Amino acid sequence: MPGPTDARARGARVEQAAASWLQARGLRLIAHNQHAKGGELDLVMRDGDALVFVEVKHRANARHGHPLETVTPTKQRRLIKAARFYLMRNNLSCPCRFDVIAVTGHAPDLEFLWVQAAFEAF
Repeated sequence: MPGPTDARARGARVEQAAASWLQARGLRLIAHNQHAKGGELDLVMRDGDALVFVEVKHRANARHGHPLETVTPTKQRRLIKAARFYLMRNNLSCPCRFDVIAVTGHAPDLEFLWVQAAFEAF
């Protein structure tokens, strides 16, 4: 059975693949794996004037549910808190949005579903 290091390495590869996929669609990578109070921001990207906080979720298949289902209201609150901390720490004031990219499959055959403005900070 794979250990936590294997899962972490696989997660890093999927996040890199998602970042490359989004860059091919015009987003610019600013940072990845930003640890902030209350959570971690997988990808911080720029889309025009907007700073985009991207949550990357991966499942090999949808047998145990689609990856989008894992971005619960509790997870959203944690991401919002981490994003606010990131903005404060970097002294940024700009339009922001929260995207989710659901990745299914095994490398190199990954499928991406990009949900822009998946939720809002309330």
